[in-house]
Amino acid sequence: MKKFFRRWIPAFLPRRQAGARMTNEKLPAFAGILFAVLFSSWLMLHTFSYNGSTHEIKIAYKLWSDFGAHIPLIRSFSLGDNFNHLLHGRMPEYPIFPGAPIKYHFIFYMIVGLLEKLGLRIDWALNVPSILGFTLLLVSLFILARKLFKSTAVALLSVVFFLFNGSLGFIRFFTLHPLSLQSISDIMQAKDFPAFAPWGPGEITAFWNLNIYTNQRHLAAAFSLVILFILTCLHIERFPLKKKLPWAMTWGLVFGALPYFHQPTLLIIAIVMATYMLFFPKLRIFLIICGVITTVIVVPQLVPALGSGGAVRGNSNPIQWYPGYTIHNELIAQKDILKILTHIAWYWWQNLGIHSVLVAVGFFLIPRRARRFLAPMIPLFIIPNLFKFSVEASANHKFFNFFLLLGGMISAYVIVTLVKLKLSRLLSIGRIGILVGLVGLLTLSGLIDFFVVANDTKGAVSDIPKNEIATWIANNTPADAVFLNSSYLYHPASLAGRFIFLGWPYFAWSAGYTQNRGPIMNTMYESRDQATVCDELHKYTISYVTVENVKDDKNLPQINLSYFLKTYHPAFTSSDKKYAIFTAQSMCKPEIHP
Repeated sequence: MKKFFRRWIPAFLPRRQAGARMTNEKLPAFAGILFAVLFSSWLMLHTFSYNGSTHEIKIAYKLWSDFGAHIPLIRSFSLGDNFNHLLHGRMPEYPIFPGAPIKYHFIFYMIVGLLEKLGLRIDWALNVPSILGFTLLLVSLFILARKLFKSTAVALLSVVFFLFNGSLGFIRFFTLHPLSLQSISDIMQAKDFPAFAPWGPGEITAFWNLNIYTNQRHLAAAFSLVILFILTCLHIERFPLKKKLPWAMTWGLVFGALPYFHQPTLLIIAIVMATYMLFFPKLRIFLIICGVITTVIVVPQLVPALGSGGAVRGNSNPIQWYPGYTIHNELIAQKDILKILTHIAWYWWQNLGIHSVLVAVGFFLIPRRARRFLAPMIPLFIIPNLFKFSVEASANHKFFNFFLLLGGMISAYVIVTLVKLKLSRLLSIGRIGILVGLVGLLTLSGLIDFFVVANDTKGAVSDIPKNEIATWIANNTPADAVFLNSSYLYHPASLAGRFIFLGWPYFAWSAGYTQNRGPIMNTMYESRDQATVCDELHKYTISYVTVENVKDDKNLPQINLSYFLKTYHPAFTSSDKKYAIFTAQSMCKPEIHP
């Protein structure tokens, strides 16, 4: 392992004699690592933090929705019972849809929960692994581009293209904010992403900006593993089999954990390995051994998830023919094949911008060895355009994100090659101007999106001990208790690490839980028939019921706090008398108030 780093990452492991000054060659590398660490730290700390004096979790508003699922998962390991599940040989449960083995890839958030359990405050417990993962992605991307193209300029530009996406979202921005002397100010003060499909207008998706990596904190680390695997293949291609075996066993064990670390990355790795089987004969035995070890570990994990088992276990055939990605419905409505192909081409022109041309053309211009190592990008683009691998088609964005990681290197190579062309001075001046404009167009949307992230503000979630409801739950209920919840996001029971009957329904659905618990929740809160209510409470092993007045919220049942207070004795009532908690046991053996 030490030889690998010293041979392939020499710029990042400078060897210095005692008292010697850092060489000019090593200084840029040190600056690059420092930039990666500082930028990653800013990005993660800026979007998630904690106020220790007020005991508030501070979450950027662009993260508010997704972290409504992440915080319960973290706390289910740090304060709840999910860690004990693992210690006793049982699968953890999804804390916002308990009752079945977890379907969501949980290992990253389990690590965060364990760090908090060991005493690290939740912001550092989450941000430190996030910073390490994003830093590793930046550094490994730089190294891969540098090794493939023997050019620091290509490597730097590859990182720039990763950080600042090349979509045509800037066109919509300038439609909303017409070009003027105030345009620079408009960009620097931007607070909303100009393109945010499928949740916003147009067809440019929300998946190209840095918001993806601040929301999905495990994504950068997962992508880093794939890039490190490619670097390994670069390193060991000509090794004798004896020296390849330890690498095969190591990567087989690492990939075996992917179903619970980041499921889509497992398929990305499978595509990379299958492609390399075709192009690298000297790596085939290494790849076969690695694949066999991975398969032996992975299959027992996937069989229960893919097997039949009722509605709660989700769709038994998640892989479906679904051409068109987010424009699938528009495409199937078309009958003219030419119009379908034109629409697809237009869609990706909007989403990839000039990258769509540079990558397509540049793939045939780059060095042969680089082309072979980057060949997986072709199936990585085609396959998710034809199939979906979960109930949510937009989840395919991970494949396209990784495609762009590789494709950005090709765009960078083409541009650097054009700059190096020997032309007359006059043509050179015009060419440089064109190329500067080209890089500008390839990063303008990303620059606007960057300022949207930078200008985002944070909302506060009152945590233990400031949150009296969550504090009472943490101190007075068992770690494995299940709560019938009167709200979805950041419910006090979730902050205390307990399970809630149903979190925001989108989270459960997108994770593969297809049972609709909404009507069941309505029955338990709205029915006045004690037998019906108690049957449901018992069926779903619910121990506690939280009650608060929820008025005019169409997403929640009609909850009448007065009725519950008049009918049952609460185990807890908040100091403002607007929140109560009842035990299921007392509700099913009620003492009616006189």
